[in-house]
Amino acid sequence: MIEFTIAFGVVFIGGFIAVPIMLAFARIFGLYAIVNERQCKVYVLFGSVLTTLDKPGLYLLPFKLGPAAFIVNWLGTCHVIDMRLDQEYLRSQAVNSEEGAPMGIGIWHEMFISDPVSFLFKNTDPRGSLSANVSNSTVRCLSNLPLSNMLINRHAMSDTVRNEVSPKSHEWGYKLGSVYIRKVHFRDIGMIRQIESKVVNRLRQVTSAIKQDGANQVSIITSTAERQAAVEFAKAAAIRPQIVGEALQIISEDKEVSEAMFEILETQKIIGSGARVTLLPEKSDLLASLLASRSEGRVPAPPTMPHH
Repeated sequence: MIEFTIAFGVVFIGGFIAVPIMLAFARIFGLYAIVNERQCKVYVLFGSVLTTLDKPGLYLLPFKLGPAAFIVNWLGTCHVIDMRLDQEYLRSQAVNSEEGAPMGIGIWHEMFISDPVSFLFKNTDPRGSLSANVSNSTVRCLSNLPLSNMLINRHAMSDTVRNEVSPKSHEWGYKLGSVYIRKVHFRDIGMIRQIESKVVNRLRQVTSAIKQDGANQVSIITSTAERQAAVEFAKAAAIRPQIVGEALQIISEDKEVSEAMFEILETQKIIGSGARVTLLPEKSDLLASLLASRSEGRVPAPPTMPHH
């Protein structure tokens, strides 16, 4: 058990403490260097660039730098450069259209380091210079374009700006990638209000025209239906006497059927008229006279009985 504890302590101290310390000293004295993905290391000694390590991996510096590897970390400089793709968005670059409208263009662009040495020593602020170059190229190349082209042909304008900027930016070791114009807008508030007003009025006109056209179509359909209905009713009214006459002729051939039909029609007329009907028994002349006089507002005197 004691031997196991001693072995475990030796392995722990050697693996987790001694080895990292030894590797750190090896890096300090320039024995090796590690380059990560999308990273570059530039070694400079006494103002001269000794080497550039731009591929990921493990490097033994004595084989790359020679004897200078042991003093480059003490007397020289190791520049660690990030080679990853970067991007930036420039908002509302002021341009004027061919018609004189003040426009704003928002342009998005990518950039990456293409030459680490030129990036370090040819420009103190390559990123700012590239952004200024993109902004100036946008204003210079896209000014005085027709307004319709500014609002529609964004792909062509993006290619124009990229072709203008790329050769100059590469001289500083900072290469331009994709360029895309994301937004084109008006900068004059008064002009924006006028355009909004015109658009609203135009929408109202179009809406009114659509409503009027719909009303006209409904009127045409309604009038057509009414005309067809009137024609059919007229045809029905024209042939009605013939149909009724033929039916009456057939009915009149049977006397009992004819009398029953006319009696029913007369009864329906009386019932449908709403008149007050009083039914009297047969051979009751006195009751009929009383009812008639009551309806006229006078009642006859009762008859006198003869004396015997």
